Amino acid sequence: MILKRILLTGAVALAFAIPAAAETAKDYAKYAAYMEKAPHAQGQNVNGMHIFLFGGLKSHGPGAHDYPYWLDTWSKLLTAHGAVVDGAFSFPSQEQLDHSDVVIIYKGDAGYMTPEQRARLQNYVKRGGGLVTFHDSLCGPDPADMATLVGAGKKHGETNYTWTATLDYNFIDKENPIVQGMPLQIYDEAFYKLNFAPEVHPILSVTMPDTPSARKGGGVGQTVPQMWTYEHTAPGGTAPARAFVWMQGHMVDSLQDPAIQKVLMRGIAWAGKKPITELTDFVPPPPRMMRPEQ
Repeated sequence: MILKRILLTGAVALAFAIPAAAETAKDYAKYAAYMEKAPHAQGQNVNGMHIFLFGGLKSHGPGAHDYPYWLDTWSKLLTAHGAVVDGAFSFPSQEQLDHSDVVIIYKGDAGYMTPEQRARLQNYVKRGGGLVTFHDSLCGPDPADMATLVGAGKKHGETNYTWTATLDYNFIDKENPIVQGMPLQIYDEAFYKLNFAPEVHPILSVTMPDTPSARKGGGVGQTVPQMWTYEHTAPGGTAPARAFVWMQGHMVDSLQDPAIQKVLMRGIAWAGKKPITELTDFVPPPPRMMRPEQ
């Protein structure tokens, strides 16, 4: 008798719940209008360039390849410099790409993509979307293919790196406004055996120091671009696309250096077809006045 009463009560509740759920579903369209009036984060520049940060899981020891730390600190840095920032550890969705001026990739071996992801990124480049990569993000199975997106690629599994060493920068385009203020020397990792696209414009290079891995891969003494810009129109594209690449960033300290951050922010603005000082010279609005206590 008790069980029968419980079942009956549940059936009655379900009968009432179904029409309510169906009625609610009819109202879902109103949420599209809500988004137009959604509040923004305090201090956010709602008219800023839209940047998507594509990070990865940490893959090396302390102080190196800390992609999650970068995603955290750079989302705050770029927001403070006037950008509207989104980001994830997973490949950006079509909607996220549609709302991005620049996608910044800092994760190991980002050249590994599913066919659907590759097509999605290619369409983003075809419509003129900007790409920025740091460090080994352009590594993958097909360097020539990656070069069509960001100007160069490197082969996963090859010894094509110095490992950490003191690197002296050679300024190829010393007048380029992007690179002004860049340190002359950095403790990080450099790369050789890169597959370059012909349209690449080198900004600075490194002559590979004598390290065990540089000797193993035959890179000692080679002078190879480590920062460049790349502007091209993809086959079938409707607008020119830009990419900015910096091959260092093995160490967390490199990405947190204020002088280097300014250089990278200028490169990001260039890739997004914005004024080169869009981020570095952003002046935030004054803080909102708090209502005095009653």
